[in-house]
Amino acid sequence: MTENVVWSGTWVAERLGVELIGDAQLNDMLGLALRRNPKRAHLLVSQVLGKHVPQSPRVVWRSGHDLGLRVRELLGERDAARAVVLGYAETATGLGHAVADGLALAPYLHSTRRPVATVTAAGGFEESHSHATSHLLLPEDPALLAGEGPLVLVDDEFSTGNTVLNTIRALHERYPRERYVIVALVDMRSAEDRGRLTQFAAELGARVDLVAAASGTVRLPEGVLAKGQALVTEHEQSFAGEPSVPGQAQPNPVRRVELGWPESVPDGGRHGFLPGHRAELDAALPAMAARIERELDGARRVLVLGFEELMYAPLALAVALEERTDAEVRFSTTTRSPVLAVDDPGYAIRTRLTFPAHDAPADGPGPRFAYNVAGGGFDTVVAVIDSVADTPELHAPDGLLARLGTHAGQVLLAVVPSYVPAAPDAAAPTRTSAAAPTRTSAAVSTPRTPEAVSTPRTPEDHLMLPEPLRGPAFSSYAPDEVGWLLQDLSAVELEAPTEEREEAIQSGGAHYAESLPVEYQPSARYQELFKTALDTSADRIAQAVGVVTETVLAERPQRPGRPDARPVLVSLARAGTPVGVLMRRWAQHRHGLELPHYAVSIVRGRGIDANALRWLAAHHDPADVVFVDGWTGKGAITRELAQAIEEFEARGGATGFSPEIAVLADPGSCVATYGTREDFLIPSACLNSTVSGLISRTVLRSDLVGAHDFHGAKYYRELSDADVSRFFLDTVCDRFDAVTEAVDLQVKELLSADRAPTWEGWAAVERISEEYGIHDVNLVKPGVGETTRVLLRRVPWKVLARRGAGTDLDHVRLLAEQRGVPVEEVDGLPYTCVGLIHPRFTRGATGADGKAVDTK
Repeated sequence: MTENVVWSGTWVAERLGVELIGDAQLNDMLGLALRRNPKRAHLLVSQVLGKHVPQSPRVVWRSGHDLGLRVRELLGERDAARAVVLGYAETATGLGHAVADGLALAPYLHSTRRPVATVTAAGGFEESHSHATSHLLLPEDPALLAGEGPLVLVDDEFSTGNTVLNTIRALHERYPRERYVIVALVDMRSAEDRGRLTQFAAELGARVDLVAAASGTVRLPEGVLAKGQALVTEHEQSFAGEPSVPGQAQPNPVRRVELGWPESVPDGGRHGFLPGHRAELDAALPAMAARIERELDGARRVLVLGFEELMYAPLALAVALEERTDAEVRFSTTTRSPVLAVDDPGYAIRTRLTFPAHDAPADGPGPRFAYNVAGGGFDTVVAVIDSVADTPELHAPDGLLARLGTHAGQVLLAVVPSYVPAAPDAAAPTRTSAAAPTRTSAAVSTPRTPEAVSTPRTPEDHLMLPEPLRGPAFSSYAPDEVGWLLQDLSAVELEAPTEEREEAIQSGGAHYAESLPVEYQPSARYQELFKTALDTSADRIAQAVGVVTETVLAERPQRPGRPDARPVLVSLARAGTPVGVLMRRWAQHRHGLELPHYAVSIVRGRGIDANALRWLAAHHDPADVVFVDGWTGKGAITRELAQAIEEFEARGGATGFSPEIAVLADPGSCVATYGTREDFLIPSACLNSTVSGLISRTVLRSDLVGAHDFHGAKYYRELSDADVSRFFLDTVCDRFDAVTEAVDLQVKELLSADRAPTWEGWAAVERISEEYGIHDVNLVKPGVGETTRVLLRRVPWKVLARRGAGTDLDHVRLLAEQRGVPVEEVDGLPYTCVGLIHPRFTRGATGADGKAVDTK
């Protein structure tokens, strides 16, 4: 944020006695100016809004985005996904967009003063203190405002509250709802106005929350309105309506930049802007910014100038340009608001350019303004307007482009196609210079600001990725239990017979992640065995859950400025996901903490889903992320994760992710954070999707998963009758209270113990691989969980069981019996059991050499 040597409200404060009283950052965020208005003489001028004061695009966008993150946290994931964001024209259209970016899940609409013949107004309201009061709500989809979810109202300044009250009153009559959230950069209400809003909410019977970046009040002395009007008159007469600003006699020529704006993306939120539109726009921004950058001709100081309500499109372009170029980039927009300009460092509006309206406004022609542009030292001004405003008035000798051309070395004109919805009986919506947009329901997010990432951002970091999938639309888990950073491939046929898959994998013809095994359907006998095993081991699992969760909470580093930072659980789908849900439940049950939990894909030999890491970095501090898995075998995934994160950072991805994994059981001694190192039956390993939210193993195949897609998975809705996912979770959670004391004792011991990995499991696997003539550690699957996987979805050769192993192996023995696999008891095994995948498999082979030496 620009730091003021002299507060830009000093001039007004000294002459009128106006005072800002409130938060320490208030003077950094606001300056003061005067305007000719019969209702309110003073104007609070935001330093971070990007309207009157040119500012770093990143600062402008972040101001709204961070407020959106706070709203999302306030509402929770469920209500955030049901919310609609409404911004106010013209000042807060871009701010509202940025808040919607922070929420990530919500569609966006802003009010407008531009009526459109093809759209029936869904409502309207008055802005009582403004010079132009009528606001129209013109969503293309009338149902946009009719939902029951929260309505998030965004304005730059919350002063009297009258505008918000008018809005809520008008909308509540037509679309009643239970909750409203008001968002503002600054809350400047008086004590009386604060009480009025509380009373209004009570009368309405709805909850109203307020989120603001700063708060305070304006202290106005008696007679300030008349005094301010006199000052305005005096200065306007002195400068004949506009201060003298040195400029060239003849404007520099204007050159057009063809942006290549995506045809399917609206120019803004006037008629609705869906989360999917943000994804499409973000994917196109790098190329559009590159086209602008090529025309800068070595400019060192660049202004991207938006146009009245068109704030977000030029802001997005400015952010992308700022990230590409070494030039100093600033952003602001033109406005219809008349403000006195005074060339004094203690005054917020130093210069003013006046030009005629150029978009045929419905309320008739009139002057428009650009503030603090003249005298700003800009080598290049990039004027971004929509095509409706690309008129002869724009190009006239006294028009905006000519006025800019006398104060900048060059002027570039970038035109965004105006989106105009079709009439209800028309075939399709139209644009003035582009094809109709395609609607999409994919909810997406916006990347964090570069300040939050310590390494340079790559082109991929500009991508707006879809929001996590959640139940019940994807998985049988409740929506708050886990967000799946995956794409839904449920409609794709991916299953192949186990033998065919094994032959293709071992021959090198396919990777195991390119297809799915046919989902194992447990027999009645096996289901009973699962339930018995769960009942027997529930206490032991609950204790391990408590131990690993308490260890994670105890070892989170305290960072300056973030004393309340919480772990973000990221489970490795899918075996880690039930454990992540249980850890989340323990933290809530024991400490009242609501830990975010996501599931991501990691594939041996291919690494972790880099797009999922980008999404996580966009929404959370990577240092808060804790990767979670069910158990360790030989430690292959532990090594895979460490290598994948190293490669992600080397490619310019966000830094700060820890490659450590927290697991329920670590029999291979591969990690330092675990619930136990015993190798025992974790019942969630007994089954596949039916104990993991009905989600398949993850899929990574080039024809289905593009470079900018999440890895895929399927949701087996058809198996819902056999689903025991919640039964498993609830059974373990019912034991939490019973194991609390044991957890506390064990955690105390672990925190003072040497937990460094010994990797003894890996050594055992290498020994077994050679001893049994396999010569491939990937075909040796140690531990109860891994052995179960071998029996359920690979072609097993044999099972090695520790001599004397008891009921922990009942289900393994049953599966082995069903598949005709021998179970060989051995001495000196560091695991309870080890599953051996058939080496050099061809269909019909049973021997280690791949030949059919044993036939029936």
